[in-house]
Amino acid sequence: MTTDHGYPAVRMYIAGEWCRGGSGRTAPVVAPATGETIGEVPLATPADLDRALESAERGFEVWRATSVARRSAILDRAADLIAERAAEIGRVMTLEQGKTLAESTGEARRTADTLRWHTEDARRAYGRIVPSAPGTILTVRREPIGPVAAFVPWNFPVGGPNRKISSALAAGCSLIIKASEETPATAAALVECYADAGLPAGVLNLVFGEPAEVSAHLVASPVTRMIAFTGSVPVGKLLAAEAGKVMKPTLMELGGHAPVIVCADADPGQAARRAAQAKFFNAGQVCTSPSRFLVHDSLAEDFTAEFVKAAESVVVGDGLTPGTTMGPLANERRLRSIERLTADAVTKGATVRTGGERLDRPGYFFAPTVLTDVPADADLLSEEPFGPLAPIVPFSDLDDALTTANSLPYGLAAYGFTRSAATAEKLSDGLQAGILSINHCGGSVHEAPSGGVKDSGYGREGGPEALDAYLITKRVSHLLTP
Repeated sequence: MTTDHGYPAVRMYIAGEWCRGGSGRTAPVVAPATGETIGEVPLATPADLDRALESAERGFEVWRATSVARRSAILDRAADLIAERAAEIGRVMTLEQGKTLAESTGEARRTADTLRWHTEDARRAYGRIVPSAPGTILTVRREPIGPVAAFVPWNFPVGGPNRKISSALAAGCSLIIKASEETPATAAALVECYADAGLPAGVLNLVFGEPAEVSAHLVASPVTRMIAFTGSVPVGKLLAAEAGKVMKPTLMELGGHAPVIVCADADPGQAARRAAQAKFFNAGQVCTSPSRFLVHDSLAEDFTAEFVKAAESVVVGDGLTPGTTMGPLANERRLRSIERLTADAVTKGATVRTGGERLDRPGYFFAPTVLTDVPADADLLSEEPFGPLAPIVPFSDLDDALTTANSLPYGLAAYGFTRSAATAEKLSDGLQAGILSINHCGGSVHEAPSGGVKDSGYGREGGPEALDAYLITKRVSHLLTP
């Protein structure tokens, strides 16, 4: 069933059944390209959450007792379905989140690859035998931690949920995922792929609701054994504190404010083009988006000119329109925040080289923006912008640039451009971030770990480390009796 906008009717998924929730409460789903309501999302009651918890508890017992070969077969089938349905998943994602159709379908296809990676990696979650005393067998075993409660935002509506789902299910855990109420149909389409692949009822449950109510209920429940969260630093700290009260481990991927250091020996044009491409991807609504551009003063003008050229070549529009290369911001909140950060910087002396304003059309569109002469006290240089804003700040000494880059409490991603291997090593050693790219602005990949340091969180997603949060390590010492 779909609405007049071609938007699917959204349901929650609890105990193997699609449902609207006990109270009938809903919230509107708004298309960021038009500002129009295109559907509604059901909001869970405490009774719905209890049912999801009971389901996850039963589902865990079933799933942990399922052979690794059988689990892998089901998850491989789910990956196939995600890939087969990528075009439709992408269309729904663009409707409710705004990113271009190319970005949306690409995200869905990468999601299938991520699931395949974690499925294969879980087949090698090996334990070990430890040499011990005669007559004693000492082993170390890796076992699923139990039912997981996961919370994800709206900026990657299929990739974000799947990073939690794929790791948890591959490890043998059951999961309740609270996806964003702003992008619910994409999450539902993802869960449907798992359901259609034959995942047993209760192993995966999808709920929506008032975020504070849902998180308080799921975190406090004795059923959940681990909490996984992607989102803002303030909310992550609150969830971590609540989980700490009941001694539950957490995985936290929080916000960032990624510096880009363009060294004196870099190619300024190449650096600007690559950085701009990353900056305006998903309208800058990426935790690892490059957001502070520290450029050696000998290159600053050339870099800025090329960056402005790249910004002005961006085609802003409805993500479903062919030729669009940047869609709208996801909601009115983001638009107001970007307007505030731009106005603050300009008031304090910054120069707008291009953009700098909301576009005069329906929806939540903001022009790709490049700012120079940005003073150190501008909010833009200390607050994560999460939008298409690029402040360019010159520097003369690399050590000073590193100090500036590391001066914020964030430590998620960082980037550097240089043609010197020695300088690249200095950047790699000196930048305080969990994710670092040299001579490009690469994002997360499923075969390698991603995660932050400092206020940007802890734990890793991707690579062999992705399963660590979802597995416990058990030592077994077995004394053989005669």
